[in-house]
Amino acid sequence: MAFPGRVAPGTPGHVPPRRILVTGASGTGTSTLGRMLAIRLASQHFDTDDFYWHPTDPPFRTPRPPAERLALMEAMFLPRRDWILSGAPMRWEGRLRERVTAVIFLRLDPGERMERLRRRERLRYGDAADCPETAEFLAWAESYDDPFFTGRSLAGHLAWLETFACPVTTLDAALPPDRLMEISLSVLDPSRASA
Repeated sequence: MAFPGRVAPGTPGHVPPRRILVTGASGTGTSTLGRMLAIRLASQHFDTDDFYWHPTDPPFRTPRPPAERLALMEAMFLPRRDWILSGAPMRWEGRLRERVTAVIFLRLDPGERMERLRRRERLRYGDAADCPETAEFLAWAESYDDPFFTGRSLAGHLAWLETFACPVTTLDAALPPDRLMEISLSVLDPSRASA
């Protein structure tokens, strides 16, 4: 049965569900690209940090339990038809992989990535960035490229991405954000790349 205003799957004009994961190491620009794509695609953007961490001042101090993160994501957006999620919920994503229709994986030279993170922390916290918490975060972020690091690492990230059934596209995060967005759009839907 057809409903007014709806286009049946397989017919011209039908747009399939679009649930996009933009992922990469901290400092690669996943949040920036996720927000830009959401605006361009008239979708909604969510970031894993908003689900991983309890809101605190200063932020990023108290993690939520995994079950609470997943329940919050389920309540906020996971059942929806279209969304864009930025981040890397590698060890707590639940059934996220079953819902994602495309993955954009951002890679960046480790030195440039760490320089971006240092600048970001300085902009975010000013002089307060010179604290043990920031030093601990930067050490954790730098360990991403260590093949023996047992936390979130490039090796673990690549292995996790191998488990997705949907297309995974790797992009060089050194490109300007506008260019990354255009390439992402061309991969996600060639007809919209120049729209």
